[in-house]
Amino acid sequence: MNPITVLHIDQFQQLDSNIEFYCNTLQNHLKESHKHIERAHRHNFYLVVYFTQGSGSHDIDFNTYDVKSGSLFFMSPGQVHSWQLSVDIEGYIFFFSQSFFDLYFADLKAKDFPFFGSIGFPRLLQISDTDFSEMKHYFEAIWREHQDTKILKNHMIRNLVSSVLIRSSRLFLEQEKTFSRQSSLSYLTRLHDFENLVEQHFISEKTVQFYADQLQISTKHLNRISQSVLGVKASEIISKRTILEAKRMLVYLDESLVDIAFRLGFSEYPYFTRFFKKQTGLTPSEFLMLNRKH
Repeated sequence: MNPITVLHIDQFQQLDSNIEFYCNTLQNHLKESHKHIERAHRHNFYLVVYFTQGSGSHDIDFNTYDVKSGSLFFMSPGQVHSWQLSVDIEGYIFFFSQSFFDLYFADLKAKDFPFFGSIGFPRLLQISDTDFSEMKHYFEAIWREHQDTKILKNHMIRNLVSSVLIRSSRLFLEQEKTFSRQSSLSYLTRLHDFENLVEQHFISEKTVQFYADQLQISTKHLNRISQSVLGVKASEIISKRTILEAKRMLVYLDESLVDIAFRLGFSEYPYFTRFFKKQTGLTPSEFLMLNRKH
C-alpha cells in the first residue's frame, strides 16, 4: 500500500503562470498531467471538472459516481479521488487555491456554495440537456481567458468562475430535496460551524455534547440542524467523518489495524472493530481485503 499523494496546484502550472489558478481542457489535462493523476490522490486546492463527452466512473472518498456527458464534479481540498474514463472523454477542468478564493471572493466563503459546504452533500451535479450548453459556454470562456494575456485577466476569470459557482449552486439546490424548506437554508451556517469543529476534533472528541457546548447550543438544537439540512443526526456526522478517515488510513497507510485504531482515538481495538462494522457492515480487515485494488 502506498501513502496518499497530495498534489499542489503549482505541479500543474507553467513557470510564468498564475500558480493560484489553473484551467485546461480535460483532454490536455489528462495528457500533460498523467504522471500526477494516474493513481488515487488528494489535492490542496478546490477542483471543478465538467464532462461534455464520454463515460466512466469517478471515485471520491469511497463513493463511486457515474461519469457521462453533463457530469459536473466539485471537490474540496483533502478529498481522495481517482477515475476511470473512456478514450473519447472531453470536457474542462479548473482548480483554484484558498488564496485565490480569499483574494477575489472576499465577501464569501467557499462553504457558502453548497457543494463545498458539507461532506454530507454529493459531489456530482448532473447538468440537464436544457442547461448543458450554458454551462459549457462558461467553461470554454474560462479556459480561453486563462490562455490569454489581456488586461484584468484574473478579474475576468473571477467573474466567470463566480457565474459557474452561483449557477451550479442554484441548480444544486433545485435538485436536492433536503433543501425544499427555507428553514434548511437558515441552518446551513450553523452546520458549517459544526462540521469545521468536527474536522478539528473528531479524533479526540466523538460526543454530540462536546460540539453542542462549543457552539453554545443544546444537543437537541444541534440535532435539529443536522436533521433539517442533511437528514441525519449530529452523531452520524461525527461517525461518518471518523469512518472516512478510517477507510483512508486502512487503504493508503501501511500500518497495523491496531495502530490505526489508536491513531483514530480508540483506546481498544475491539471497540474500533465494532464501531467500524456497525457503520459499514464490514470489519476493518474485511474492508481492507475488498479495497486492496486502491
